[in-house]
Amino acid sequence: MYTDTDLDGAVVAGVLTPEAALAFRRYLARTTGDGVADEEQFRLLTGFNDIFVAIATILLLSALAWIGSSIVLATAVLPNPYNAAYPLIRTFTPLGGIFVAAAAWGLAEYFTRRRRMALPSILLLLAFVGGLAKSVGDIVLWALPDADPRMQGVAIALAGIVAAVAALLHWRRFHVPITVAAIAAGAVGVAMGVALALIPALEGYLAVVALVAGLAVFALAMRWDMSDTARITRRADVAFWLHLLAAPLIVHPVFKLMGLLDGGATAGEAVVVIILYVLLGIVALAVDRRALMVSALFYVLYALATLFREFGAISLNLALTGLVIGSALLLLSAFWHSARAAIVNRLPNHLRRRLPTVSGRRPAPV
Repeated sequence: MYTDTDLDGAVVAGVLTPEAALAFRRYLARTTGDGVADEEQFRLLTGFNDIFVAIATILLLSALAWIGSSIVLATAVLPNPYNAAYPLIRTFTPLGGIFVAAAAWGLAEYFTRRRRMALPSILLLLAFVGGLAKSVGDIVLWALPDADPRMQGVAIALAGIVAAVAALLHWRRFHVPITVAAIAAGAVGVAMGVALALIPALEGYLAVVALVAGLAVFALAMRWDMSDTARITRRADVAFWLHLLAAPLIVHPVFKLMGLLDGGATAGEAVVVIILYVLLGIVALAVDRRALMVSALFYVLYALATLFREFGAISLNLALTGLVIGSALLLLSAFWHSARAAIVNRLPNHLRRRLPTVSGRRPAPV
């Protein structure tokens, strides 16, 4: 039996052209009916060896981070405003992130570029970008221990720039689908940092900035999605990770601006949350992406629990909430295809053509 890894290896070795591999996948899809179009497949594991390598990678990188953070490059003695007899000592230890980033890139040369292992590739990308961003953060915190909101914005923007550039370099070398989402996350950090640096008063309104950034990432995800409505290439994987990033950036600010995160939601607010969740569900069905519904799940659970408590079911409010939401999501999963058809078929033709197909089959992503 041929797997995606076999075909990818044949393309890298020059045995098959990318076009021939894509045509072969389409042929297998037509003849075997491997996976329906609404299953939203993406590659996470190519085998149990992925888990084995991932565990070893986490152990190795954690050890390097620990060792690097133990190496002191500089020490500063500061006056203690509370007790002059015990001055404050600050140490400069940015090597942990640098060690992690260097090791992650080196390991990616083998496990990503040569072995094409899915889960280790994701971990190594996150370690590379996160390690460099953490190093920049350590340097800024060392240089500006008591920074005001304006300088904090500069620090966030610098970390975002480093993360975005690092992810871009990683993408050009390894083409791991999650990397585009990492670039977008870095860009979001830059936008929020620049906004805070230019207008310090925005510190209390970062939720609005995050919401705008989330909508921009969602638009980018839809651009990748619309370039492969059949979802038979790696562009579908890229879109999946972008949707996964956009969802919390959209959902969390919306509910924060509603005051739901401040505690003590009223019954009216709970009803509004449920209505919003239904609207998010309709959007998720239309674009065939479940990330929006998963990201908002915590908020709707909290809202339903509040409603049950308001109606007197205090002791069973959590159980009733789990029963209602769990049953509803299982039913939606079972009838996802039919529900999508009911929504998409009512849309104008120019929108329908840009969305994933409702019927038919597709192979696993390239």
